[in-house]
Amino acid sequence: MPGGLAGELWQIAIVAIPIVIAITFHEAAHGYVAKQFGDDTAARMGRVTFNPIKHIDPFGTVILPAFLLLMHAGFVFGYAKPVPVNFNRLRNPKRDMIWVAAAGPGTNLVLAAVSLALMWLTLRTGLTANAMVENFLLASVQINLVLAVLNMLPLPPLDGGRVVTGLLPGWLAAPYARIERYGMLIIILALFLLPLIGEKLGVDLDVFGFLVAKPVNWMLHRLMALI
Repeated sequence: MPGGLAGELWQIAIVAIPIVIAITFHEAAHGYVAKQFGDDTAARMGRVTFNPIKHIDPFGTVILPAFLLLMHAGFVFGYAKPVPVNFNRLRNPKRDMIWVAAAGPGTNLVLAAVSLALMWLTLRTGLTANAMVENFLLASVQINLVLAVLNMLPLPPLDGGRVVTGLLPGWLAAPYARIERYGMLIIILALFLLPLIGEKLGVDLDVFGFLVAKPVNWMLHRLMALI
């Protein structure tokens, strides 16, 4: 592992590059699946692409992950500009929105599996002696698992919230979907404000740790046992 400035830049790169790849594939998957079910809105806007520039959100893709990394937070994640989907153009909006929403986290699970397979391969070829390769692939597995689990939380505008909306009967789906306007605020408060309040009160209010970090660590432990 290089030292000095080169080492610091590499530490940033082994987190930043997997995040950019993970969110790019995540968003492109939403647009691709939406197109298959009848809505080509994202395709017409050039969002069904693996070009990360089309998906980068200045805050979610750059500032937030950098802040978490610099603050040595116990987790690092980011998000991209949401791919536009006109659910009314889907052939069966209520059913198809489930597939469109699940496509993003599903893609992250695939990327985690691919990264794990590459770790297995490098172990067999001796490349794991190179700590940079091993750390990069491990970061990719972790980041994709975090994005998959986080996005499947049943809270709009997260993908899990849209899956739940699609599964609920109409009289419940509509009011549940309206939570979306407050969803991002709820997420930010839960991730950052509640732990600070809990720290002052001497109570563990680490919602992210309970709902995301613990499931991810459980999955990671079992996946790593495979190699």
